[in-house]
Amino acid sequence: MTSMTNTHDGAPWRNWRLERDGDDIAWLCIDVPDASVNVLSRAVMDELAGILSALAAAPPRGLVIHSGKPGSFVAGADIHEFPVISSAQEAAELARAGQQVFAALEALPCPSVAVLDGVALGGGLELALAATWRLGMLADKPALGLPEVQLGLHPGFGGTVRLPRLLGVRPAMQLLLTGRSIGVKEALAQGLVDAIGEADGWRDEARALLARPAPRRQPAFVERLLALAPLRGLVTDLLRKQVRRKADPRHYPAPGAMIDLWQAHAARGQPAYEAEAASFGRLAVTPTSRNLVRVFFLQDRLKKPAVAGRAPVRRVHVVGAGVMGGDIATWCAWRGLDVSLQDRELRFIEPALARADAYFRRKTDDPARLAELRSRLRADVAGAGAAEADVVIEAIFENLEAKQQLFRTLEQRVREDCLLATNTSSIPLDELAGGLARPGRLIGLHFFNPVARLPLVEVVQAAATEQDAVAAGQAFARQLDKLPLPCRSHPGFLVNRILAPYMGEAMALAAEGVPLARIDAAATDFGMPMGPMELADSVGLDIALHVARILSPVLQRPVAPALEELVAAGHLGLKSGRGFYEYRDGRPLRPAGGDSPLPPGEIQERLVLALVNEAAHCLAEGIVADADLVDAGVIFGTGFAPFRGGPLHYAREAGVEALEMRLQALAGRHGLRFRPSAGLRLLEA
Repeated sequence: MTSMTNTHDGAPWRNWRLERDGDDIAWLCIDVPDASVNVLSRAVMDELAGILSALAAAPPRGLVIHSGKPGSFVAGADIHEFPVISSAQEAAELARAGQQVFAALEALPCPSVAVLDGVALGGGLELALAATWRLGMLADKPALGLPEVQLGLHPGFGGTVRLPRLLGVRPAMQLLLTGRSIGVKEALAQGLVDAIGEADGWRDEARALLARPAPRRQPAFVERLLALAPLRGLVTDLLRKQVRRKADPRHYPAPGAMIDLWQAHAARGQPAYEAEAASFGRLAVTPTSRNLVRVFFLQDRLKKPAVAGRAPVRRVHVVGAGVMGGDIATWCAWRGLDVSLQDRELRFIEPALARADAYFRRKTDDPARLAELRSRLRADVAGAGAAEADVVIEAIFENLEAKQQLFRTLEQRVREDCLLATNTSSIPLDELAGGLARPGRLIGLHFFNPVARLPLVEVVQAAATEQDAVAAGQAFARQLDKLPLPCRSHPGFLVNRILAPYMGEAMALAAEGVPLARIDAAATDFGMPMGPMELADSVGLDIALHVARILSPVLQRPVAPALEELVAAGHLGLKSGRGFYEYRDGRPLRPAGGDSPLPPGEIQERLVLALVNEAAHCLAEGIVADADLVDAGVIFGTGFAPFRGGPLHYAREAGVEALEMRLQALAGRHGLRFRPSAGLRLLEA
């Protein structure tokens, strides 16, 4: 293979390598230096523009674009460049510049192939869409997608045009509006990729694609009909209804903007590209996009704890086969670990194994994979698995004495290097570790329910906890593809501590005669994924009561009498079919209407400011290291309205002084529970 001069404007290309072989095939490799994945920064795009200009002037017989990073093609645009965009015009100009680069690829007088080895997301997939052919490589995870909607945006380099033009409006919008990723087999079935290659033969597969006649692609006949003007309005009306069920357009404008683009242009002609760039520019400077980009960086921070070089965990022993213990065990097995699950009798473990099997069957229909997953999770009434485990997780009922006794027993059975962890939701770690010969080895690993959906794990430490144990806990959480949040041991830790006043205020409002549905609506109108009354039912009112009792003296809030009464009557929420609401097929039956003694704005203010003020208390008390970690914990542990950037970021945006005045007014009407936290002033530093 002969090499083409690797220069651009007299300087070496830092991010690309271009070679021509004896058959005059050009092989263009993207390999951004000092980075684990390739991203399309301005510098990368500028270099690509120069390379494509040179190729257009001296065309090869074919061009193959591939990655120098195994398992990753291009992860998208460089999001670190987003916060410095100062105006809608600047963002639109960046989009137009990217469109021009990809248009130059599409216009080359030779065929091209994009080799999608692993991740091809956002701008990376848009790059591939501009190629003549796409060769997908088999991968373990779904890796192809356009996730810009998760940043409050839509594709800006031509993706809103090329994808519907290739697939048709319905399959394209399924990807664009959800931001979900798909695997190469699904992509092949949809027509997003043209062939699937193997790791050791992809070069031959790419050559074969280049030798094919030029494709004459068009969507299915029905999809072409739907793009006609008479039917387009019906399609967009349906899409808007689907979007409204998932996301409030007031809070998340990007899905509606994508539908508007298709309705106006049906992915046709240069005006469609121009409209895409202008729309991208407008979205890029909205508070929603700014805050969702902030959330991306918060997530990125939690993904990168300083735990490199640690040996991976292979065996996990979970004690307690209830909902949380069973689901933790299931998730560990799904992530490739060997898991033993212990409880007092086999009959307590069998329901957890049945739930695990149902989860595995939902996730895969491959018999071999299913058999492997089942083999990874076993019942262990005697607890023999503790002796060989790398991590032991306690997940029994919330009783201090029972947990202390269990840990004293476990300490005698586990290896010296075994990590001991508790999934307690509220009991301080120093109390649990009190009876251990080596209390510093115990940490908290507080998972959230449902384990498979909520990404956060609080990694809890007391004053005496060994830092090596904390680091091991963070590494283990990352191995499970969770987001570890290091926090100090305190009743309720971070997330439950902040949720408790929010849910307590909701119950106070209910006691004042505000209908439950209006309380929940005030929260969801703010952007919460569900209201506090439904949330309490989902968590389980028995668990909510236990946490409320522990936190009552800390928060100086009495336990809501209604909560005590419901639990005493056996009404535990969703799991018993009745709590604050009655449930049918897992859905709450909300009483219609009902007059409220308070206007919606006041209901919302009391709920939100109770939560925000407690978040500030946690900052002042050092439960986590800084305000960003408070925000990250509340977003990823509770689903707090991501488009608002977190409760403390919301407080900054609202203005600390103005927020204090609102809290003082509430304190005057409702008591000291609304007294402004000193932590709010820390936000001004």
